[in-house]
Amino acid sequence: MFAGTGSDVGKSIVAAAFCRIFRQDGYQPAPFKAQNMALNSYATPEGFEIGRAQAVQAEAAGIPCHTDMNPLLLKPQSDHTSQVVLNGKPIGNKDAYDYWRKGGERSEVRGERIDYRQEVCDAFDRLAARYNPIVMEGAGSIAEINLKDRDLVNMSMARHAKADVILVGDIDRGGVFASVYGSIMLQTPEDRKLIKGIIINKFRGDMRLFDEGRKMLEDICGVPVLGVIPYYKDIYIDEEDSVALEQKRRELAEGKVNVAVVLLRHISNYTDFDTLERDPRVNLFYTNNVADIQQADIIILPGTKATLDDLMELRRNGCAQAIQRAHREGKMVVGICGGYQMLGQTINDPDGIEGSITSLPGLGLLSIHTTMTSDKTTRQVTFAFEGQECQGYEIHQGVSDTDQAILQTDHCIGTYIHGFLDNAPVIEHLLSKFAVQRSPLNNHADLRAFKDEQYDKLAAHVRQHVDIKRIYDILGI
Repeated sequence: MFAGTGSDVGKSIVAAAFCRIFRQDGYQPAPFKAQNMALNSYATPEGFEIGRAQAVQAEAAGIPCHTDMNPLLLKPQSDHTSQVVLNGKPIGNKDAYDYWRKGGERSEVRGERIDYRQEVCDAFDRLAARYNPIVMEGAGSIAEINLKDRDLVNMSMARHAKADVILVGDIDRGGVFASVYGSIMLQTPEDRKLIKGIIINKFRGDMRLFDEGRKMLEDICGVPVLGVIPYYKDIYIDEEDSVALEQKRRELAEGKVNVAVVLLRHISNYTDFDTLERDPRVNLFYTNNVADIQQADIIILPGTKATLDDLMELRRNGCAQAIQRAHREGKMVVGICGGYQMLGQTINDPDGIEGSITSLPGLGLLSIHTTMTSDKTTRQVTFAFEGQECQGYEIHQGVSDTDQAILQTDHCIGTYIHGFLDNAPVIEHLLSKFAVQRSPLNNHADLRAFKDEQYDKLAAHVRQHVDIKRIYDILGI
């Protein structure tokens, strides 16, 4: 298990690296995270929903993703409530206090008592029967002692799995000595014995400057430092943490096609834009600034976990009117998932699936009407665009009065398909009106090859800076 001193220390990326390393070394690894809280999710081949990070890690391991890799997914809908996705299917919404204080209470959807701890342990056991080793990931900090008795994902899961725990600390944010030492010392003696090593992540500068610090950390913690991993900039791995979104570009640039992703409060699946963001012809940035939206060449309304609430906010802050004005002026507008629904004529929620807003007019750029329903569509899809086969996946609530997963006019495209912009024909279509060369990325197979290359580069980077032999010694291999 790769556990953390806090959120965004790099657990997901380190776990992905070891999924690839173990695969390269001839093993059959699989990722596992008992409970994930994220708005970036993915559809499994069977049509169920898991956290995006575990889908990425499965990709690094060279295996199809499965709900057993992330049996419990919490998708925040507000500051206080989350949709609970259990074994790939939504089972209702939970108040955060009720979830943490009364875990396992009667579900308002199924009408039956659910033992979340048993569910996640069963999923691990099924996965461990099929793959070896299991590369587990913790969540947030392992030292949240106020929640310890309700922990499903960190040390309680490590105890169930009899896992060797590697603690990951982020030196870039500062305070790495205190965070690592405190995380270990706040454990019970039983749990402390499970922590077999430390990895220091996101180091910048001359590695030799930390030689003394490494020894000091080992002395005070009584745990070996297995590696110090430098920051990297030329490796591209999908990230799901909201902190990663905060580090994205936020402004226009000269000499490139400016693509504005409208920054929604409940934005989800922003990994949809990673391929376009890497395109050297494009400056993709996130904004809710009205002037920037109007100046952009292409405007994208992304997915959201709270479509009506975010649509209300767009009207309140002037972004809705800016998008409509830009469209009238000939700018291209693209809506994905919830963004697609917003581009329609109306969105209705008569049963209060999303909240208290029962109906709102859309932006009126596409001729669809959407009604929110409790059922969720989750599936992987193959579709044709510009005569070429493309791939993506759908994860959405709500039914629109059209059977078209893609609806297109001269200056507007709406789609329920996540991964839509990972396909070269789509990107070339969007950029065709601009004086730019075609991309060398020709099809989805090229994207898969690109991703494989990134996983290999990540594995090589980690191998260079982590004592892999000692990891195998800890595992008893």
